[in-house]
Amino acid sequence: MADYQFDTPKVIKEAKKYNPKIIGLQFPDGLKIHAIKLARKLEKETGATILISADPCYGACDLADTKLEGIVDLLIHYGHTPLPIDYSIPVIFIEAYAKIDIIPALRSSLKLLSGYEKIGVATITQHLHLLDEATKFLEEHGKRVLSGKGAGTRRGQILGCNFSSVKKLDVDAYLFIGSGDFHPLGIRLSTGKPVIAADPYTGQVKNIEDFADRILRIRFAAITRAREAKKWGVIMSSKKGQRRLSLALRLKQALEESDKEAFIIILDDISPGLLAPFRELDAFVVSACPRMPIDDYQLYDRPILTPIELEIVLDKRKWEDYTLDEILF
Repeated sequence: MADYQFDTPKVIKEAKKYNPKIIGLQFPDGLKIHAIKLARKLEKETGATILISADPCYGACDLADTKLEGIVDLLIHYGHTPLPIDYSIPVIFIEAYAKIDIIPALRSSLKLLSGYEKIGVATITQHLHLLDEATKFLEEHGKRVLSGKGAGTRRGQILGCNFSSVKKLDVDAYLFIGSGDFHPLGIRLSTGKPVIAADPYTGQVKNIEDFADRILRIRFAAITRAREAKKWGVIMSSKKGQRRLSLALRLKQALEESDKEAFIIILDDISPGLLAPFRELDAFVVSACPRMPIDDYQLYDRPILTPIELEIVLDKRKWEDYTLDEILF
């Protein structure tokens, strides 16, 4: 298990500036196992009572500031970088960089990157500090390496809902540093270029093409099923960073202009159980987190689409122009 840079002395120094009586801590699921250790240290050093949020957290779009407003004086959020959002309470962001040796994964990636000269490198928050090391290693092995800033993201950073940092790079292929399949899938669908994923935790490396092909087949089937739907639910999130009301209204209008019935349904955490009562609806389209229809499709008994996929259903976009939905700030 990787260790992380929680910057506790910095957190304590910053927290004391607010003279808080109650501090909220929030973590993504992968970091929650460290919550008690950090709470114990912060409570001892600040004299404040620590309140740990156990709710799921999907990113900086999903802060607990609204839920904790009026309860805590300060929120410390681990694992993500801030978004340009007005938060309800003071928030300290701690990226929690992973302490890990990236060289074995990079070395393994060279075989799959052979034949490509210009490489775009991208990663997530926990590995941003490894970007320069990765660039140096690849350049020492004959590659030209590029990375760029995106809309609301740092150099080389991608989010599950934002791939703008990789779209304009003039490269032959991409190297994604991190675990999981969704982020490299997003790079592949956003750029159309080959993507090699290097997992620094396991040292394993893979080409994402087979996974992308499988996901595209699944999405094509969902779109085909949804063409028969007459009654639609437009899913809107109450989370501040996902609350795309204007998009939800546009989706409802587009459906109604195509002689469909459409109803906006607002939720905090979206789940099959909460949508189960709406049996009259034939399909859903999501204006909330762009990952949800891709990651959770198998949980639903009816088609659940992204706004991009709805455009294909309504013949406003061709399948050949398929891409992922994004939230850009």
